[in-house]
Amino acid sequence: MADSLSTGLGEEKEKEKEDRERDTKAVKADQNKEKDGVTDMLGFHDKNGGARGQTGNLSDLSLVRFITTELTRGYFLEHNEAKYTERRERVYTCLRIPKELEKLMTFGFFLCLDTFLYVFTLLPLRVILALLRLLTVPCCGLGGSRLLQPAQVCDVLKGFIMVLCYSMMSYVDYSMMYHLIRGQSVIKLYIIYNMLEVADRLFSSFGQDILDALYWTATEPKEKKRAHIGVIPHFLMAVLYVFLHALLIMVQATTLNVAFNSHNKSLLTIMMSNNFVEIKGSVFKKFEKNNLFQMSNSDIKERFTNYILLLIVCLRNMEQFSWNPDHFWVLFPDVVMVITSEVAVDVVKHAFITKFNDISADVYGEYRASLAFDLVSSRQKNAYTDYSDSVSRRMGFIPLPLALLLIRVVTSSVKIQGSLSFMCVLLFYLGMITLKVLNSIVLLGTSCMFVKEAKMEEKLFDPPPSVASSRANSRANRTKNTHTAPQQEPTSDKAGISVASGISLPTDKPEGTSSTIPKSDSDTFLTTPDEDDEDKIINMDTGQEGDGLKHRTPKKDLLEIDRFTICGNRID
Repeated sequence: MADSLSTGLGEEKEKEKEDRERDTKAVKADQNKEKDGVTDMLGFHDKNGGARGQTGNLSDLSLVRFITTELTRGYFLEHNEAKYTERRERVYTCLRIPKELEKLMTFGFFLCLDTFLYVFTLLPLRVILALLRLLTVPCCGLGGSRLLQPAQVCDVLKGFIMVLCYSMMSYVDYSMMYHLIRGQSVIKLYIIYNMLEVADRLFSSFGQDILDALYWTATEPKEKKRAHIGVIPHFLMAVLYVFLHALLIMVQATTLNVAFNSHNKSLLTIMMSNNFVEIKGSVFKKFEKNNLFQMSNSDIKERFTNYILLLIVCLRNMEQFSWNPDHFWVLFPDVVMVITSEVAVDVVKHAFITKFNDISADVYGEYRASLAFDLVSSRQKNAYTDYSDSVSRRMGFIPLPLALLLIRVVTSSVKIQGSLSFMCVLLFYLGMITLKVLNSIVLLGTSCMFVKEAKMEEKLFDPPPSVASSRANSRANRTKNTHTAPQQEPTSDKAGISVASGISLPTDKPEGTSSTIPKSDSDTFLTTPDEDDEDKIINMDTGQEGDGLKHRTPKKDLLEIDRFTICGNRID
């Protein structure tokens, strides 16, 4: 019995050994086949270690085989179809960028032109009508009615600011400033010009806030609690700002004039190269759609401002040469060179930004629709701001300082003598009014078409939110929010709003109701919040506020992105 068991165990062990040997042989055979395949593909035979000592004929044959393989091998792009399709779409996007960008630039240019012509044409007429109303209403015995409407008050303030700043600008000697700047070295002038560009952006950022504060302080209802320093201090700040900004633009125009009149054109070349440095500072940074919208608005404003500066330079040079038309053709190549470099830099910059950040070229159509929405909404009966102020907030383009400088240059360059000259000035003014009206009509029609294509008509009929009602609701719910914030427990109020972590979120609405327009606080109302309301978030859908500004979502609608809104981690 024991012998049979031992013989059975021995047989089993022998079978296991045979299986192991069989497996190892199979593995070695597979490895040899793989080696043979690799060496076969490379044109070598390394079996049994006898191929490395072959004769010269075999080595020549292997080299020929290798070259033949390199010349005849193929590959199939269709195996990675998605990758190459994406690359082709990127190329098509880059090719579409110049066309789409110039459409946006052209539309934005005419928006800025409409705002700029408004200062010269309709604003003086509106100021005259407001002053006539101010004189006639008390004489007619209409003491109970309001003397001036809020829009008329803003127009009168703009008119007074322009008159006072023009009288102050008349004491500035342009010729002395020109020779003072001309005496500086080229590198120093280049640094000065860059500093002026930065200062212009800072002035535009703070200047519109100063003007908005003045307009709201002058038109704020009297029954409200006074939370300001008075109309006169705000008016003096606005006058000082417009004067300093106009002076800064005058220095910028003078520096550009010196560059045009330099003999070797080195300063003009250096200033143009500054545009290409802008590509380096913008292309290799991460951009989102809102950031690109800010940059597009900045480029529109910069291009229009450069056109006005070039016009001022041409006027000053033509005056120095007694309006000789031959001198204009001397300046013309430099003007074309500056404009061409500006357009080329914008195209290259936007093309690579959209390529690196995977942004479609169709986004510029959305930007046009957002700008068109501002124009159409300013023509509504419930409009809460003038269109010129809306453009100023959206693009950072403030027309008052630039218009003041152009008036100063034109009046000093053109001498008006005799009745014929006055008739020419009157005809020129009527021509500007005609151009303004035609431009406004075409822009309004084009804007309505853009808004309709973007399906934004429903937002036009939404009423603006009420600050009084929103603050009343926020103060009523302030205690609820403070009690629920530490526990992070959502609560619901009567309006069906869930509040968690200090953020108010709207509940699901019926499909028939249209959503209200999201707007930034600066675009909605021109008032400064109280100290205890600075960290509130006003929900435009419900008119309520929530605590905790740190929980504000970075996703913003294009309608609430203006020139100086911080999107993500950068501002251009």
